[in-house]
This record gives sequence, C-alpha cells and structure tokens, in this order.
Amino acid sequence: METRELRYFVAVAEELHFGRAADRLDIAQPPLSRTIAQLEQRLGVALLTRTSRKVSLTEAGAVLLAEGRAILGAIAAAERRTRTVDRPSLVLAAKAGGSGELLAKLLDAYAAEPGAVAVDLLLCEAHTWQPLLDGRADVAILHEPYDSTAGLDVEALHVESQFAILPTSHPLAGAGQLRMADVVDLPELARWPEPDGTYPDGTRVEVHNLTQLFQMIALGRAIAVMPEVVRPGLPEGLVAVPLVDASKVTTVIAWPPHSRSRAVAGLVRVATGVSSPGPG
Repeated sequence: METRELRYFVAVAEELHFGRAADRLDIAQPPLSRTIAQLEQRLGVALLTRTSRKVSLTEAGAVLLAEGRAILGAIAAAERRTRTVDRPSLVLAAKAGGSGELLAKLLDAYAAEPGAVAVDLLLCEAHTWQPLLDGRADVAILHEPYDSTAGLDVEALHVESQFAILPTSHPLAGAGQLRMADVVDLPELARWPEPDGTYPDGTRVEVHNLTQLFQMIALGRAIAVMPEVVRPGLPEGLVAVPLVDASKVTTVIAWPPHSRSRAVAGLVRVATGVSSPGPG
C-alpha cells in the first residue's frame, strides 16, 4: 500500500464525499475514484459503500481509517521532528479555555528546568488528542472521559467533579446541587461535534468551542455539563451548580507511545510534580 493511496482513502473516509475529498486533495475526482477502486481490489475487501446519494464506510473501511490516521500521523510526526532536529522544541496541545491554571504552572515549572526546550502551544477547540495522532503535537493535556486516550501513553494529573453550567435566569440556577437526571433530558443541553465533524442526531443547539457555548448559555439557548476546571473562566450571567452523581473527570498528560523524546519525558515528569491526582 502506498502512502498516496492511504492519504486519498483517509480523505474520502473523513469527507464521505468524493467531490469534497478531491477538492481537499487538490486533485480531479476521476483519478481519486480509480485509486480507491484499485486499493479495494488489491486488499480484496470493500472499503466504502457507494450509492447515488451517499458514501459510507464498511467495517473494513473503518479499520483502515483508524490505522491510516495513525500511519499518516506517524509519518507527519517523523517529518516534523526531522526538520526541527537542530532547533529542538515541543508542541503541547491543550483545549482553548481549559486547564488554564494547570497549563501556566506547568509551563513556568518546565521553563525553570535545566535543559528545557521551547514549548509551542497548540490550542484546540475540541478533540485535543487528534494532533498527537497526526503529528502536529508531541504531548497534550486531555480530559477523560471526554477526550480519547486510546493508543496513547498517559499520566493522571488531577481528578475533578462536574457541574451544570446554566444561565442565572434558569429555573435550576438557584439549586444548591443537582443530579444528572435533572439535566440530561433538558432540551437546552448542548451538542458537541464528533471527531469527523458531524453532530449527534437531535435538535439541541450545536456548539464547537467554549466561547460559543458560553454565549449560547448566556442567551438562554443552551446549558452544559462541564468539569470544574471551567468555573474560574465563566462569564458574568452564568452559574455552575454541582452535579453530585456525575462521573469524575481526570485531567491527564498524554503522548504517543513510540516517543523517545527526552524533552517529552522531562515535560511529563514536571507535569506530574505540579499536579497530583486526587478527588475533585
């Protein structure tokens, strides 16, 4: 299997549309279709189900998409690390608007370490683990169970409780505490996108970052279930009510298992020192 074939397949599998995938790859659609057909013939399995109205992944296609993302990510990471070997640095991915206090303490503590390298921040709106898979980041601050850590090495940093984020005008805003049953069926509960960019079925408001979410909550159009880390940054007009039976959220530092970077190891060691796991 050629890298080019894999890159073409991943584009089609993510877009689920040959025209959009061709535009993304900056190629014509006919050679893209031929390449996918040749790949299926060589592998001896159907990767995509095609109709006149829809393209969908087969089970084999879903497996190749997951493996292909990892392979292309490893290639991109190797290219980036090779280009920067004479100017060592780290790229740290984190969710924009989340873990601000922890991130500041980590960066300050690491900068004081002998042999520390430059740390570039990659702030993500969602799916913060993806830059680790595609090679854009060396290490990331993630929040389980919201972020996927499958296939990554992790160290737990902090465990915290969850809260219902409501506008102060909401009927539940004055409650001293709530249970998940009080909020999960409310029509205002916001929906976040899946890794492929699509949203779960439903009519609830769609959001893609914290700034948008907080504005929609302030307008009375949405509510959300969020970890305690967002409380310090809540805008005026929003309130956080404890959810006594919600699952805990664990903040972790994560990195690819194949990493042999001393700088990554140093950053992880510092991170575990500035924040210890404990009950939220």
